[in-house]
Amino acid sequence: MPQSNTSKVSRWDQHGREHVVRVERTGVQRTIRCDTCGWRQRAQFLPWLKAADHLAEAHQATVDPANSPPTP
Repeated sequence: MPQSNTSKVSRWDQHGREHVVRVERTGVQRTIRCDTCGWRQRAQFLPWLKAADHLAEAHQATVDPANSPPTP
């Protein structure tokens, strides 16, 4: 039985709400799923880029927590 690994892509919208898309890998298959709206898609190539695109287009969530400056 193939082992499953999950990672996530999270972004914040202009109202400060966090939106998360999870990337689940089972063997060579990858499925991306949005926690906010339930959208799902299989993605063999570049699943994290597709996840970020979904967040920007569907939820206007573009603020990447990894690239934002620290708050005082």
